[in-house]
Amino acid sequence: QVQLVESGGGLVQAGGSLRLSCVASGRTFSIYPMAWFRQAPGKEREFVAAITWSDGSTSYADSVKGRFTISEDNAKNTVYLRMNSLKPEDTAVYYCAASASNIGVYYTRPSHYDYWGQGTQVTVSS
Repeated sequence: QVQLVESGGGLVQAGGSLRLSCVASGRTFSIYPMAWFRQAPGKEREFVAAITWSDGSTSYADSVKGRFTISEDNAKNTVYLRMNSLKPEDTAVYYCAASASNIGVYYTRPSHYDYWGQGTQVTVSS
């Protein structure tokens, strides 16, 4: 099993920045891409960004390109999501996810991922 724990959420004004962290533990050698998803009230969970441990390949949702950056620290089994120029529409619970299959970074559906964290709330005020 793999456990994922997110942190770093909070309340920020529009235009501000936050950095989310996701620490993986357990059978981390069995996971391939890791990703961030988010879910706003009344909306479906949506893909934000993904990264692979092997070569650092990344992908982003169009809505966050140029503002968000996903990165990894293999030594710490940690994935980060740096969020700049935040907008009120970025308000959501952000979830870290990991896949047990070598699916690459362009698989963006929640069903493609096997392990999930508990989520961290990000609120952007206008």
